[in-house]
Amino acid sequence: MNFNLTTPALLFPAISLLLLAYTNRYLTLASLIRDLYSRNQESKNRLFTDQIANLRLRIQIIKNMQILGVLSFFCCVLTMMLLFLGQIVAGEITFGISLSLLLLSLGLSIYEITISIGALNILLDSCDKE
Repeated sequence: MNFNLTTPALLFPAISLLLLAYTNRYLTLASLIRDLYSRNQESKNRLFTDQIANLRLRIQIIKNMQILGVLSFFCCVLTMMLLFLGQIVAGEITFGISLSLLLLSLGLSIYEITISIGALNILLDSCDKE
């Protein structure tokens, strides 16, 4: 395989869009948390408590997704720097680390999506009880 500066550059748009999607998920959850918090202050409902616990976990996961995504981006840039300096083997290793971090970030994203479905099930269960 021919490994040059353009290889890690292919990840730039993908990682950037991924980080943007993660940020959007974070901002949406932050808004939901603020809304649930104020509604919970008005009436101490078990449903709100369950939802807040679910959202707390999801925020933690999204934070980790973002950290892994940024580290992946960092390693991608470092790969390009190493290749520019002629350090091909170090660049290949760093690129492998970048891909691994990106893969972990995507795995956490899948996990967060399954937890998100759990939050919707909490609401659906409460509708069944009414």
